[in-house]
Amino acid sequence: MSEALNNLLSRRSCRAYKNEQIKDEELDAVLKAGTYAPTGMNKQSPLIVAVQSADVLAKVEKLNAAVTGNPDAHTFHGAPTVVVVFADSESPLGVSDANLVLGNLLNAANAVGLDSCYIWRAKESFESEEGRQLKKEWGIPDNYVGAGNVILGYGIPEGKKEAAPRKEGYIRKV
Repeated sequence: MSEALNNLLSRRSCRAYKNEQIKDEELDAVLKAGTYAPTGMNKQSPLIVAVQSADVLAKVEKLNAAVTGNPDAHTFHGAPTVVVVFADSESPLGVSDANLVLGNLLNAANAVGLDSCYIWRAKESFESEEGRQLKKEWGIPDNYVGAGNVILGYGIPEGKKEAAPRKEGYIRKV
């Protein structure tokens, strides 16, 4: 099997991380892969924000946790980095393009030896007053909506599970 296919089949979500920041070159490789995701008509409309500041990450996690109804939840599972992807709400392809970026980020993380997990609720998080303020600080235009979050770090074994069996009827050949 090719290395690329093996990477796609071996990636797992991780929900427990070491208290250790990832290396700049690892983050840069993951972010670059995100920018190479396919986008409709090559518009490259998504925007990517990498957060490594512990204070800012805590704010983003608090916004995410508030959406769950439990503002004290640790929805980022101790990961030292979160990458937030924003979609252009004025583009009919905006959310689809952003989701392709999210997939690239997750698979690239695995390729460089990082653990990751997709964390949703970005849309609701950045619709809050504090979320809109962060978007403004980051230079994200008002028409952009949160599409998703990817947490990154060095996972610990109890944070990862084996792949679930694939469901019956997942694939249809006609």
